[in-house]
Amino acid sequence: MLEPDRLTVVTTADGSKTIYHPIIKENYHSRNGALQESNHVFLNSGLRYYLADKQHTEVAVLEIGFGTGLNFLLTADFCKGKEIQLQYVGIEAYPLNLGLIEETAYQEIVSANTWGMFTKLYDEALQKSVTLNEFCQLHIAPTTLENFSSPQLFDVIYFDAFASSNQPEMWTKEAITKTISFLKPGGVFVTYAITGDLKRIMKSLNMKIEKAPGAAGKREMLRAVKG
Repeated sequence: MLEPDRLTVVTTADGSKTIYHPIIKENYHSRNGALQESNHVFLNSGLRYYLADKQHTEVAVLEIGFGTGLNFLLTADFCKGKEIQLQYVGIEAYPLNLGLIEETAYQEIVSANTWGMFTKLYDEALQKSVTLNEFCQLHIAPTTLENFSSPQLFDVIYFDAFASSNQPEMWTKEAITKTISFLKPGGVFVTYAITGDLKRIMKSLNMKIEKAPGAAGKREMLRAVKG
């Protein structure tokens, strides 16, 4: 795990908190609003978009860059409220210290049950899949995307790596190709960014791409559906 004294908890524009990484020189979420970004990009434009025209009772989500767990927490709350079985896997090469995550005060954003079980089982989830409640299973894989493997395919992929300017290796054709290999046909890939290179990579992988309205501070973001 990263040493907590090397990281700083900061408050974003919408009042929610995130963490600043001094080596990457970037926040884990947008400074224009951590909660707003997670809700807009991942929950609404990703998961809810996938579920919109379907009668699903279960969904599998893979997150590239688990970070503080905010995307997971919002997803878990949503699925419990809709009584949808959620299987969530997050890849995180450098898991955060639980004490630092607790400083984000996300208990003010999500239900007490979701937050309580997440913090109780966080360390265990780094070792194996854990059950948070009757609708939610979580596993945080403490590894890189390069070294991650899974026989499972996922309905939705949240791609939440640091920006390509600070973590270019996560946005290469090789990395994106591997990410898409875990997506089911008809599955949705969503990320906060949109670049010419990313669009070209997606097209080369026969993904149906769409420019969607971006979160606060960004005009557009990318969503792609696997054919």
